[in-house]
Amino acid sequence: MPARLSRSSRVWLAVTAVLAGLTLISYLVPRGDTARNQTMPSSFDLQGHRGARGLFPENSLSGFEGALALGVTTLEMDVGMTRDGVLVVHHDQRLNPDRTRGPDGAWLEDPGPALVELEFAQLQGYDVGRLRPESKSARRFPEQEGRDGVSVPSLDAVLARAEALSGGTMHYNIETKISPLAPAGSPAPEVFAAALVTAVRTAGAAGRTTVQSFDWRTLKVAQDLAPEIATAYLTAEQNWLDNIERGRPGASRWTAGLDVDAFDGSVPRLIEQAGGQVWSPFYRDLREADLREARRLGLEVVPYTVNDPADMAALIERGIDGIITDYPDRLRGVMAEKGMELPPAFPAGGG
Repeated sequence: MPARLSRSSRVWLAVTAVLAGLTLISYLVPRGDTARNQTMPSSFDLQGHRGARGLFPENSLSGFEGALALGVTTLEMDVGMTRDGVLVVHHDQRLNPDRTRGPDGAWLEDPGPALVELEFAQLQGYDVGRLRPESKSARRFPEQEGRDGVSVPSLDAVLARAEALSGGTMHYNIETKISPLAPAGSPAPEVFAAALVTAVRTAGAAGRTTVQSFDWRTLKVAQDLAPEIATAYLTAEQNWLDNIERGRPGASRWTAGLDVDAFDGSVPRLIEQAGGQVWSPFYRDLREADLREARRLGLEVVPYTVNDPADMAALIERGIDGIITDYPDRLRGVMAEKGMELPPAFPAGGG
């Protein structure tokens, strides 16, 4: 027979079991429905924006490898589609001259062709591994480590690499690059969302993936097709983009037929009505009253794109659930100073 445990040992085991049970419950049933319960990380969500745009070529295989080596909870990325139906990881609907060199090695002088106008094989002829010297992007990200021979990757390739390096544990936040103002620049919402759901399910990552967008039409389709995949509703109320459009006659062009004015101007209520699990506002738009209401409604709140450590610390103190940043290394530093749990690193060399 096994040795009889002391009273203190029995108490310790009981407490450990209770804490383990509470941890499991908090992961499986945080504050919302069962679809989200299977998809959201169990701790603070450190998201590397476009991989780690401040440090490595954005939305590239090497950039995602760099983010994995630093240690992030979630790889955030953008996705578009080529003419032959390949989902590719890229931010702009058209090739951006600030970070694109043509097949001849020269910088594009003007915005290049749209992704939907190119076959995937044609797209591979462009190099997106460096920022054009003296461009606005180069001035904005002076720490970015440029590389040569970097092509636009397929979503399948990115997911396969991240799954292999992380042992199938990485989370993904994938933004559909679609706009109601430029309908010819992307596939139809139904086609786009269906292809993305298929790719994520094929990779075996549906339970660890969130689909996000400023254009909420793809989110509605994704929710209908794949309730096991969480949806994050991106919002901005700035002069560079306003997808809420308060006071506009009828619904905003971006919000899939929903009108914020019908909800007393409440963005969290609008997202709840849309069926979202996550609200990702531009961090400077995050009002305290809206944060409290999002909490009351059970929404996760993950603001973007936060690059200053002081802003990161202030947002954490306000109780948000995660941060999307170009500099995961800075956010890890802030989290370490606060004694927060850090996500594991997955270096490509395995060291």
